[in-house]
Amino acid sequence: MLTAARLGAAALAGALLAGAAAAPALADPSPDASVSGSPSGSASGSASAPPTATPGVPAGLYGKGDPQYDGVWRQSLALIALHQERVEPADAAVQWLLDQQCEDGGWPSYRVEGVACVPAAEDSNATSMAVQALTVLGNHQQQVTRGTDWLRAKQTVDGTWAYNPGTPGDANSTALAVNALLAAGLDPAATSVPGGQSAYAGLASFQLGCWAPAEQRGAFVYQPVSGAPAAPNTLAAAQALLASAGGHLPVTTSDRKDTAPKALTCPDTPGDGPVAHADSAEADAAWLTGRLAAGGHRLMLDTPGAAATADYNSTAWAVLGLVATGHPAEAASAADWLAGNGYAWAAQGKSGTDPSATATLVLTARAAKLDPYNFGGANLVQLLADSGPKPKVGPVGGDPQATRAPGSAITEPDENSGFSAGWLIAVGLLVGIGAGILLSLNRRRNNAAASAASPGATSGDAPAGGASSDEKPEQDR
Repeated sequence: MLTAARLGAAALAGALLAGAAAAPALADPSPDASVSGSPSGSASGSASAPPTATPGVPAGLYGKGDPQYDGVWRQSLALIALHQERVEPADAAVQWLLDQQCEDGGWPSYRVEGVACVPAAEDSNATSMAVQALTVLGNHQQQVTRGTDWLRAKQTVDGTWAYNPGTPGDANSTALAVNALLAAGLDPAATSVPGGQSAYAGLASFQLGCWAPAEQRGAFVYQPVSGAPAAPNTLAAAQALLASAGGHLPVTTSDRKDTAPKALTCPDTPGDGPVAHADSAEADAAWLTGRLAAGGHRLMLDTPGAAATADYNSTAWAVLGLVATGHPAEAASAADWLAGNGYAWAAQGKSGTDPSATATLVLTARAAKLDPYNFGGANLVQLLADSGPKPKVGPVGGDPQATRAPGSAITEPDENSGFSAGWLIAVGLLVGIGAGILLSLNRRRNNAAASAASPGATSGDAPAGGASSDEKPEQDR
């Protein structure tokens, strides 16, 4: 719906654009406002060139920020998202990910080329995401098998995974490992070390059951803390939902349910047992739906001592999980909120485009049946492709220049509604041009009437400038 706020923004945009039309040329956007550099060719036409890698960032890697903590993670997410959009990445991008794998099958967060792997620094999150990326790309079964073998070897006896081997397990790492196993065609219910719990049982150990306060039931904690009350963690709950639902990236289909997520049903005298796997996803989805509603269609950061600010990453993972559980209706408002507000998270970080955030939004948009080529006015696919080496086959849709303007500049925070910033600027431009034409015609009619009223006027009656008003240059009138 074209609201009053949008109409006002359109009129303002039209006035600004109409005024700028009289200037000799439009100024280039400032470097801070522009994500990409000079245009370059792609399958979709003229587009922004891939950024030049900063010192220490490999040429095959997506993003210009320091890859020390997220190199493999962001590369894997980018490859999954681009493959979903039928963008064929450069060979260098895929080879970089392959070269990061260690001899034992795991991946570190990042390692400098030529530096040997340190087993203690290998990362279950990076490994889980790399396995999903290589599975999606295909033709890398050997590396995928080595990766899943590493994950199975690093599973603890309680069925969980830690971020780094040898440390306590956590909900997020366990959920991501389950995603990887599912993507590779393995059954988490049958994945365990000898004498240990299954992967699903390990994931269930982090879920708050009937023994927890009613408002917390169904949520996940990051890690149980001995002697401290359990505290729900939004990111843990959001990432665990996709795993509990038996899903992995990319989220493509789901069995749609016509009812709202079912909250955990508890007896009058609840026990202290874990939530059954059959009830886990619905209980988590019900808790997350409540948190989204309370937060204005987005999840909030719940880090102790931190300010109450929107958590884009948790919100995006919640959308992915809700769609996977068959509740796209409950995910729709959060997806629209991300469309109206997510551009700054994806494209305006201290190092420019954040490929991890951008890829997550691309995956979220597709899962929610929105258009990642016009997500709140931004072409996320082009933005992601431009953040790394030039792809062999580039994006094939959307406006290749729509990486330059934030979708939230005009779109209201809580709705996308199909009207992008590009549409509104176009409407504003038409309004401005129409107003200019009407003013010009009215002025000419007034001048013609004045001339008819003074038929004897001669050149001596002209203004002191030596030219009539109509003969002056447009910018001087």
